[in-house]
Amino acid sequence: MPEPRCNSYYNATINNESQYPRLEGEHRVDVVIVGGGFTGVATAVELAEKGFKVAIVEANKIGWGATGRNGGQVTGSLSGDKAMTKQLVNKLGTQAEKFVWDLRWRGHEIIKSRVSKYNIDCDLKFGHLHTAYKSAHMGEMQATYDEAIERGMGDEVSLIARKDIPEYLETPLYHGGLLNKRNMHLHSVNLCLGEARAAESQGALIFENSPVLDITDGVLPVVKTAHGSITANSVLLAGNAYHRLARNKLKGMLFPASLGNCATVKLTPEVAKALNPHDIAVYDSRFVLDYFRMTADHRLMFGGGTNYSGRDSKDLANELRPGIERTFPRLKGVEIEFEWTGMAGIVVNRIPQLGKVSPNVFYCQGYSGHGVATSHIMGEIMANAIVGSLTEFELFAGMKHIRLPVGEWLGNQGMAMGMMYYRIMENFR
Repeated sequence: MPEPRCNSYYNATINNESQYPRLEGEHRVDVVIVGGGFTGVATAVELAEKGFKVAIVEANKIGWGATGRNGGQVTGSLSGDKAMTKQLVNKLGTQAEKFVWDLRWRGHEIIKSRVSKYNIDCDLKFGHLHTAYKSAHMGEMQATYDEAIERGMGDEVSLIARKDIPEYLETPLYHGGLLNKRNMHLHSVNLCLGEARAAESQGALIFENSPVLDITDGVLPVVKTAHGSITANSVLLAGNAYHRLARNKLKGMLFPASLGNCATVKLTPEVAKALNPHDIAVYDSRFVLDYFRMTADHRLMFGGGTNYSGRDSKDLANELRPGIERTFPRLKGVEIEFEWTGMAGIVVNRIPQLGKVSPNVFYCQGYSGHGVATSHIMGEIMANAIVGSLTEFELFAGMKHIRLPVGEWLGNQGMAMGMMYYRIMENFR
């Protein structure tokens, strides 16, 4: 059964709630996209703009899943970048590093262009600080800064010394950081809903509260729900950690991990400015990190930790409160008004997974917690693949992934043990 939206800050501040119909009757389109999150909606916009007849079929509401449950940060922290580069050297040679570097920023340009073109109100702001949790982490910041300078981003990045952190954050916690003015932050649900309206304006059909029960393969695959069906030339599975379709082909490739976020009550504009004078987004340099930013109405949105068991946290506010108070002592005892979790699709080697489960049925998944920008990049690549331009799709489809020969539960326990190892190693990093 379809489920209502979660108790998130995003859902409480939707500009224009979606009211799309349930799928009923029989339909015929060029492409059916299963999943109404960023991947599905971004792909739909790309295809609709190219003149293709597209349908999105969403089990709940547009932006219901991980798209509406993240921290809203759009950064160049591409998941699996090192593993990706290593594999691409065999195909791209010396151009592999440049390809991956350029990929980091492609989602930013897509989002900026789309927000401007369709006048999407999603609180889009610029500026991000990657903070050094330990002084030793500044070496990594320096290396990233040097590469950014070498690749022409000199006017967009700055190394911030520990003594200068108070200019950016009212916190005793960090040893410095890397400021990036190209990175962004935004209201995730309003962006996704705005993009859905953009797709609809280009002729896309959108159906909500319509869980897909089956996909019949064939020359013309058929997507079936309890009350209707759609026949298409191609199908894209874009449900990430939330769908259970094509399990025979996708089993052991992707594992859900629960990411937690919360938002405080509204702070006064004066307090918000004191905490974060330049209104930037932030995450720290640990393997399992904290991330935060101010919302448009002066709340602190704060996320942290990752539950790799595949289960949601039982008392998220109390789990996140110590991180809030450690970061901003001024907020000791602050009331938390919203708390929510979301399932990210975690891949063992962190490289996004693109491929086919049958000749006409594509899949795209696995951003490992870096999905806002990455989903838009992959949406562009998937749209190109579906219309016949396969070059970039084949680069990703040809990636070697680790498929765990166990069920989801055992896989999650293995992931949890692996992250415990990284937490321990953090002490020596």
